[in-house]
Amino acid sequence: MAANLSIFRQRDFLVATVQLLPTDEDLVGLRNCLLEAVGHHRALGVILDVSGLDVMDSYSARVLRDLAQMLRLRGAETVIVGIQPEVAFAMVQLGLRLEGVETALDIEEGIAYLDRKRGHRQSSSQQQFEYR
Repeated sequence: MAANLSIFRQRDFLVATVQLLPTDEDLVGLRNCLLEAVGHHRALGVILDVSGLDVMDSYSARVLRDLAQMLRLRGAETVIVGIQPEVAFAMVQLGLRLEGVETALDIEEGIAYLDRKRGHRQSSSQQQFEYR
């Protein structure tokens, strides 16, 4: 996988970050790696962080949408985070859609979404107790 792509584990989730505009080969490598990593790590969710992208073409949007569907079939919910305002504007203007894929502002919101999706709710008092 290319140096501008990285995957790390956060609790029961995998976080994949894209730092620079990936090539088509990078996107295919990311897809293959994530599909395998979900099973290997028994991940319940995947967060795709695209905050490093300042442009998204139709191929990238299609690969990310298809990847989210493939990961769902492997048992992992997917949320795409970090879409920059200019990228969101351009995507709408160009008719690029991420239909069926959840999005969130950032990794923190992505984790919160996946927690809600799993029905995992903690009150602030429970969180404070865990940190003592």
